[in-house]
Amino acid sequence: MSSVTPSSYVSGSTVLERGAGSSVVDLIGRTPLVRLRKFEPAGVELYAKAEWQNPGGSVKDRAAARMILEGEASGALRPGKTIIDATSGNTGIAYAMVGASRGYQVTLCVPENASPERKLMLRALGAELILTDPLDATDGAIREARRIHAADPERYFYPDQYNNDANWRAHYDTTGAEIIEQTSGRLTHFVAGLGTSGTFMGTGRRLRRFNAAIRLISFQPDSPFHGLEGLKHMASAIVPGIYDPTLADQDLSISTERAYEMVRRLAREEGLLAGISSGAALAAALDVAQAIERGVIVTVFPDGAEKYLTEEFWNANA
Repeated sequence: MSSVTPSSYVSGSTVLERGAGSSVVDLIGRTPLVRLRKFEPAGVELYAKAEWQNPGGSVKDRAAARMILEGEASGALRPGKTIIDATSGNTGIAYAMVGASRGYQVTLCVPENASPERKLMLRALGAELILTDPLDATDGAIREARRIHAADPERYFYPDQYNNDANWRAHYDTTGAEIIEQTSGRLTHFVAGLGTSGTFMGTGRRLRRFNAAIRLISFQPDSPFHGLEGLKHMASAIVPGIYDPTLADQDLSISTERAYEMVRRLAREEGLLAGISSGAALAAALDVAQAIERGVIVTVFPDGAEKYLTEEFWNANA
């Protein structure tokens, strides 16, 4: 189940096959499942969707492309407008990548403590960065993006990834469908983190439609002050409008320190250089695995390690 039969990347009425066109958007999706054998308890199969295989290096390519293409289709995004949104980094990279490909300027509100690698990548892709107070996390970036857009709505196209249904629909149409195909429908549990919540909401809804017996487990940081970039502690943050807490059968809390440990173990035991939220995903998936006797668990590894290589946690237990 580690290989992929290509499936369509669907955006509105546009159907794109990998390799069929000349745009970077054509390369989004159809990411492989990686089996994590060294972490599997007896009786359990554990798989991760390797989303760093997307051209922008993360799962956020799916939603960003969908929001931009739907903006164009509706007329809300047209030549001369600037794309603006709040991001912790990955969606911004995807906006900048697709924006450059399709001829749009991109302005991004980003917490100042986003990793140096993310900021370098954003600037390399031509994005203008507005750095916001790191103590306000992504909520501060959201408020700043809203303020800028409200002051000049004719200049900006504001996808608003936290409240745009195109975000979760991208995962309903692609991520969920791919997982069903790649597991031959055998999965019993799906685990994903909550940031915008688009990955969990869209994939979870597609899986529930396919088989209502599949257990859907979300996870989030265990405290308001955490180091899990891209994830939200919902009790203390601006809750995304697309988030529906009733979809999850279970919601888990994961500590930053445990996520760091899992990232190091993935590198040294599986040879996978994964990002911090991927480490958190593995921690959550292991919690699920240890509570069941048999099952096929699929989680999402949102990005790889290339955006975090300057982080100090790599040196722990070296």
